[in-house]
Amino acid sequence: MSSQYRDIVEDGLWKNNVVFSQLLGMCPTMAVTTSGTNGLGMGLATTAVLLVANMLVSSVRNYVSVQVRIPVYIVLIAALVTVVDMTLNAYLHDLYKVLGMYIALIVANCSVLGRAEAFAARQPVLASGLDGLAMGLGFTGALTLIGLIRELLGGGTLFSQASLLLGQSFAFMEMTVIPHYGGFLLMILPPGGFLVLGLLLAGKRVLETRRSTAKPAMPTPTLAAHCGV
Repeated sequence: MSSQYRDIVEDGLWKNNVVFSQLLGMCPTMAVTTSGTNGLGMGLATTAVLLVANMLVSSVRNYVSVQVRIPVYIVLIAALVTVVDMTLNAYLHDLYKVLGMYIALIVANCSVLGRAEAFAARQPVLASGLDGLAMGLGFTGALTLIGLIRELLGGGTLFSQASLLLGQSFAFMEMTVIPHYGGFLLMILPPGGFLVLGLLLAGKRVLETRRSTAKPAMPTPTLAAHCGV
């Protein structure tokens, strides 16, 4: 992988993460992350839109005038969201009922239009597709992590109802980590989402600060070096 593609992936997953760095998509982040399953489903749906939207925008960027580029991008994104919405309704209906209107609101997610305008409209198709995939997976990881923490503290489980929402092939993901746990109601309420997000943001900032301040150890000069040997 070239350095350009490596930077694109690192930006999407960590440095320029949609949730933890850009603080975009807060509506679905707070609303659907009551469980890891919901976060995973919403993240993958957004990833599909980001990936295809970036590639389409990059493909038509030389044929769309500057004056109408935003309406064209929105139409493309809305068409993709409609396809994803209908697909989930047809094949993952239980997940569709849980996510509800937040699937349609992917059209208004600033990260999707933002990547189309900031990256895909200026880069070739392959790089744009990789950027959309990396940004989407970073968004999926953030939503899933927040959902898992809230679900664990709120009910003592991980990926509960994964087989119901995503299909029987995902039944292996369901785990009861803390048996006979009464649950912490605050974690599955909206304030719990903000609390978990704030703690994760603080943890990310601490990690980045430590990495930036860490300096490689300087080699100790030897007597031979002083003597010019």
